[in-house]
Amino acid sequence: MSPKDARKLMVRRLVDCGIIKSAPVAHAMELVERHLFLPSNMTDQAYLDTPLQIGEGQTISAPHMVAMMAEGLDLKPGLNVLEVGGGSGYHAAVMAELVKPDGKVFSMERITSLAEGARRILKAAGYESLVEVIVGDGTKGLSDHAPFDRISIAAAAPYVPEPLKQQLAEGGKMLIPVGGRWYQELTLVVRKGEEFIEKNLGGCVFVPLIGEFGFKD
Repeated sequence: MSPKDARKLMVRRLVDCGIIKSAPVAHAMELVERHLFLPSNMTDQAYLDTPLQIGEGQTISAPHMVAMMAEGLDLKPGLNVLEVGGGSGYHAAVMAELVKPDGKVFSMERITSLAEGARRILKAAGYESLVEVIVGDGTKGLSDHAPFDRISIAAAAPYVPEPLKQQLAEGGKMLIPVGGRWYQELTLVVRKGEEFIEKNLGGCVFVPLIGEFGFKD
C-alpha cells in the first residue's frame, strides 16, 4: 500500500470511530505526510494509530490524539497558534493546514536537535512560511508573539502554567494534558476575561513537560 493510500485508510478509520468529526480536520490529516516526520527506519509504521519514538526520549503523538487535539482546539484560518512540545513537527504541520493561508503556528521545542530536525522537515514539506520552530522553555510561552488564539501543549504538566494562561487571547482555547508523569487528563482551557474555564476531555498519556512551570528534568 502506498503512503497516500495508507494515510487515507488511517483517516477513514478515525472518522468511522468518531475521533475525526469535521471535514477540515480529515482533509488536513490526509494532506500531511506523517512518514516524513519519522526516522527513516520507522516510516513503515507511520500510519499505525500509535505514538512512535523520534529520538531524545520523545515521541510523535498517535494520529488519534493529534486529531482529538485539532478538533478540540477548533482551529480556523487566520488564527495565531502556539504549540509547546513541537517534537518532529508533525502536529504543527496539521495545525498549519487548518490555519492557513493567513494563520501562523509558533512551535516551541526545548531539545535543539529535535527543533533543527523539525525545521528541515517542515521546510521540505512546504510549511516554512506557516510554522516557526523556536528552541526554548515552552512553559514560559512566547510573549513576543502573544496573545495566541489557540495554545496546544503536547506534553504533560502538573498544572496549567500561568504564563500560558496569560498569553491566551480573550475567548481563546488551550489544550493541555494535566496530571502526573504517567497519566493525565486532557484539559481544555477557555479564557473569559480573567476567568479560565476548564473542561476534562478524558485520560491520556504524554511525555512530561519540562521547564520552570512544569516538571523538573
